[in-house]
Amino acid sequence: MIEDSNTARCFAQIADGLEETGALELGELGATGLRPVRRGIHFTADRAALYRINYCSRLCTRILVPVKQFVCPDAKAIYRAAGSVDWSRYFSVDQTFAVFASTAGSTVPHSQFAGLTLKDAVADQFRRGFGRRPNVDPQQPDLWINLFLHKDRGTISVDTSGGSLHRRGYRINSVEAPMQETVAAAMVRLSGWNGRRPLADPMCGSGTLVIEAAMACCGIPAGYLRRRFGFEQLPDYDPRLWKAVKTEMDGRIRKLPERMVYASDIDAKAVSATRGNCKRIPHARSINVLRVDFNRIEKLENHVILCNPPYGIRMQGGPRLDDFYRQLGDFLKQRCNGSEAFIYFGNREMIKRIGLKPAWKKPLRNGGLDGRVVKYAIY
Repeated sequence: MIEDSNTARCFAQIADGLEETGALELGELGATGLRPVRRGIHFTADRAALYRINYCSRLCTRILVPVKQFVCPDAKAIYRAAGSVDWSRYFSVDQTFAVFASTAGSTVPHSQFAGLTLKDAVADQFRRGFGRRPNVDPQQPDLWINLFLHKDRGTISVDTSGGSLHRRGYRINSVEAPMQETVAAAMVRLSGWNGRRPLADPMCGSGTLVIEAAMACCGIPAGYLRRRFGFEQLPDYDPRLWKAVKTEMDGRIRKLPERMVYASDIDAKAVSATRGNCKRIPHARSINVLRVDFNRIEKLENHVILCNPPYGIRMQGGPRLDDFYRQLGDFLKQRCNGSEAFIYFGNREMIKRIGLKPAWKKPLRNGGLDGRVVKYAIY
């Protein structure tokens, strides 16, 4: 993976709209040669930086090392390209593998078929060389192989993350339509919150926003609870270096100040889920979690307010949804003097209903929602 130069050219997958912000984060974690593109960032890293980025990145979804780029007019080209890679350099016949494929305007329209073609090429290569093929494990393989097809170009990569990095491991309890962890971390970063004044989420759901905020404030690596990474299964894995990187980053963890982060929700199940999830993270027990309707909160003055209202999905639109957003706008105007609010709108039409002038709007996808994060400065 890391050649004699001790560095590798890598690619970080990231949500649409976060490319520039993600590049800043990668630079902080030791990446160089940063080049953001749509939904990704090209960069160079040595082995220590690669381990550190996988362990600490809050925004990136996967960290890939490309091993083959090729012209892809049809599925046969995938088979030929995959067959030209010496896969025994990356895993043995006794290990397992899986393929994750995605396409964008490709001449090979079906990602599942593209992935199966690559899988067959890898299996056939091992069968020819070793007389048998490695097994496929779609859940926890030793090696994830990533295939991306864009128009008539293809890229085959090794996934050093070992699956999506948004799976932090703390969300054992959930509610309807939770916010993805990387998206929540992006909202925290975009808010500029630095732990100097209180932060609140009055519609906390399963607590993802406040937990990501607490982890950032405390310096807890995003992968703190993750049991394994893809790079640990690669032939060039250096366990002593990984231990040193992990020890260094864990040594920076600090306590969450008391009365700094607040979470509340009208739903008892949401409150229970948040409390349960907070117990999984060091110092997140200091998050104050209450069951209360936001309309009954007396005031949230001089706070940073982060909020992902779930009602746009649950209420199915209509007058009830309009009323809710008007109430939310009234709450912010009347009881949150001196605060900054960062609201996620999965339904962009509701930005008009809240009755406040945005300071800015930024695109941010959450799963299939092409949403917006909107900042409101409240005076």
